[in-house]
Amino acid sequence: MPRTIKLTKDPIWSLLRKVTIPASVGSLFQTFYNLVDTWFAGRISAEAIGAIAKSFPIYFTIIAVGVGLGAATNALIGNSIGEKKERVASMYVAQSLIFALAVSVLVTLFGLNVSNYLLGVMGSDAVGITLTREYLDIIFYGTFIVLIQISLNGTLNAQGDTKSYRNVLIFSFFLNIFLNPLFIWGYGIVPAFGIAGLAIATVISQTIGTIYLAYKVNNCKIREYLKFQCFFPKFEYLKPLTTQAVPVMFSMLFIGVGIFNILYFIGQFGELATAGYGAALRVEQVFLLPVIGLNTAVLSIGGQNFGAKAYDRIRELYTKALLFGSSFMAISGIIIFFGAEFFVSLFTDNQEAVISGTTYLKVAALIGPIYPVFFITTAVFQAVKKPLYSLYLSILRLTAFPFLSLWYVINIRGGDYEDIFYTIMATNWAMGIAVLIFIGYFLNNVFKQNKTLFSY
Repeated sequence: MPRTIKLTKDPIWSLLRKVTIPASVGSLFQTFYNLVDTWFAGRISAEAIGAIAKSFPIYFTIIAVGVGLGAATNALIGNSIGEKKERVASMYVAQSLIFALAVSVLVTLFGLNVSNYLLGVMGSDAVGITLTREYLDIIFYGTFIVLIQISLNGTLNAQGDTKSYRNVLIFSFFLNIFLNPLFIWGYGIVPAFGIAGLAIATVISQTIGTIYLAYKVNNCKIREYLKFQCFFPKFEYLKPLTTQAVPVMFSMLFIGVGIFNILYFIGQFGELATAGYGAALRVEQVFLLPVIGLNTAVLSIGGQNFGAKAYDRIRELYTKALLFGSSFMAISGIIIFFGAEFFVSLFTDNQEAVISGTTYLKVAALIGPIYPVFFITTAVFQAVKKPLYSLYLSILRLTAFPFLSLWYVINIRGGDYEDIFYTIMATNWAMGIAVLIFIGYFLNNVFKQNKTLFSY
């Protein structure tokens, strides 16, 4: 971590730039990584793209648990550093790794035993389930590698270091370009694994990245307090980690449930509709990258400032991050709207799939400016150690509200394919406005102040 970064002292705009840009660049290459996987899946078949798309809500279990673990590690270590309790911070480094290993066992068992049922609910036939499981099973066997990597990254993020994980993601992207064709089609002594080759390449890349992050953590400032005995399970540290992580895990799981809900309704319009939507999601992710970077920055900066009781800096952080994020998404929406068909056609030449994906992207362009409200607000909830509010927000925005709305529009009103996305747009904007009204009251309650949101 560069010594020049002081999360409780440096100007907010400067910190947002220094922390957000590396995180966004890293996320960019993570998305490029996913785009490469989708592109290679498209070279296998349109059905392979559909299989990858349907695997996502299930694979998202790993992502959800990882985000919860990373957020808890980031927040608790950041709070401890802000309170100038470096020894406590080092204990959380070790206990987070123990937590990661324990939870990885549960996630792996879940994925291996529940996938068939969930794929069936999403409309996959026996052939589709077999194809998707070829990819998913290998991913779930590598869960422990993913969670250890995320734990290590949470430790670095809490200290303002988002560059190390950026480096991992850039390296993994280029490695993936080489490994994907090698394991999909085989070469020399390496057999052809088909769609399973995508998963094998992913596990290898993640393993190398984890080793690098372990090296970086071993050289960080709080490493001097990290002793062998720190790695024995200690309830007084595992309990706050669990309390902080579990609500975030479930709030992220509800993102997977939300995608599952959408795929359930899209599945009624055929496999190619699902393939088009899956390709369009990859495109949308590219434009969301700075917002994802802002989420990381707000959590890292907010965590240390909350520990230091610098409450006005957190208000300033929220409003400036929101201004940047919404402005960026408004501009991106123009590009997405007019380039929708071109972007989707990069992944498949099936015209029906292209039309389906284009339909979603044009509506997604109109949703974009409200997305930063959810990302940034969630990061603030986690930074001030109120993760349950992230869970409440996810339940309302991603499951209850949209599912009931979609059920009414599609099954009662007889809505078409495109009506799915207009309904999603309406529910997101309604929830976003409600969150903006709520956050001012929330911060006053937590900080024991009586200020407007833009007072700092």
